[in-house]
Amino acid sequence: MDQLRQSLLEAPIIEKGEYEYFVHPISDGVPMLRPELLREIVIKIIRKAEIDDVDKIVTPAAMGIHISTAVSLMTDIPLVVIRKRQYGLEGEQPLSQQTGYSENEMYINDVEAGDRVLVLDDVLSTGGTMRAVLDALDHIGADIVDTVAVIKKAGPNELDDSGHHVKTLINVRVEDGEVIIVDEHGDD
Repeated sequence: MDQLRQSLLEAPIIEKGEYEYFVHPISDGVPMLRPELLREIVIKIIRKAEIDDVDKIVTPAAMGIHISTAVSLMTDIPLVVIRKRQYGLEGEQPLSQQTGYSENEMYINDVEAGDRVLVLDDVLSTGGTMRAVLDALDHIGADIVDTVAVIKKAGPNELDDSGHHVKTLINVRVEDGEVIIVDEHGDD
């Protein structure tokens, strides 16, 4: 049984204004994240992503952290978390993150020109966060080896015309109060 698929089909739906939103352990931290679901997702990421010769895993805070931590533990690749807090450390790179819900400044530390990075995140929705992250990594001069989001919400997003490609594990949409699986195997 595919835990990710099943967990999405069973995900509660809430309404935020006119927007239907699924609540899921990977994207929201609730309901609780079961170890077997996290393990399945990590194995799928490791199989799908190009991880050879990757120097660093890069993930935006907050909901990419648990996935990326587990991948780091399994692959021995160090983890860089893009934070919403400015630390003022040498080489810190600001980026503007704009999503369908909010706009924030975020900051990248510990990524330098020539670093070979794997970018991981929980959900690709509007593409605003991922585009800002990838553009900032390009600006730094990092080599983006691969980019993976666990869940993609179907529909147009800001990456469509960007030249950046994001692999996903599963693609969904929310329709009439339920999650519909659009592509069970995501995008390669």
